[in-house]
Amino acid sequence: MPKTIDNDLAGTDYTFGFDTAVTIATEAIDRLHSTAESHSRVMVVEVMGRHAGWIATHAGIAGGADVILVPEYPVDLAAVAEHIRSRQARGKKFSIVVVAEGAQVAQAPHSSGKVDEFGHEALGGISQVISSELEKRTGFETRVTVLGHTQRGGTPTARDRVLGTQFGVYACDMVARGEWGKMAALRGTEIISVDLAIATAALKTVDRKLFELAEVFFG
Repeated sequence: MPKTIDNDLAGTDYTFGFDTAVTIATEAIDRLHSTAESHSRVMVVEVMGRHAGWIATHAGIAGGADVILVPEYPVDLAAVAEHIRSRQARGKKFSIVVVAEGAQVAQAPHSSGKVDEFGHEALGGISQVISSELEKRTGFETRVTVLGHTQRGGTPTARDRVLGTQFGVYACDMVARGEWGKMAALRGTEIISVDLAIATAALKTVDRKLFELAEVFFG
């Protein structure tokens, strides 16, 4: 069954856990709007996403972020700073920047120097680097919120409960049919089975068209 909040498994439209993580991140962004606007600040919100920025993109669109930074597409801090200055010039005295933890910033390289139990670089902290750079480049007060593991727990959304049930029942049916080496997957509104080789062949990253939709609202 496709269980990951990152939604980066190939072969399925969505994984269960993703909708809950996006909902938690969206609620946080909604709350931060009040503080950002009342104090005329730039708020940088860091969400999970090592190689794929699905959470950042969906939560950013849903929460009305002014800039979204993801691992899939280059981050140009000069352009981000210009967006923020442009908003300020138009009388919008605050900005919300949502960044996936794995976003790569050429002008502000960042590495923790640590690895986790799987040998992957321990991520977290890119928002601090971006915040410092944006404050330096714009002169506007900037604050950071790192959601971290709060995205991985709590009460699942109704959508995730239903999707998890659908996957679970279908997986049991696959066992009954002796359908091994496969994963239950969502395609459109239908639950199907796909080969594990397909599901793990390549990382599913954010579609360019979806990110272009988000970019319409940047600045």
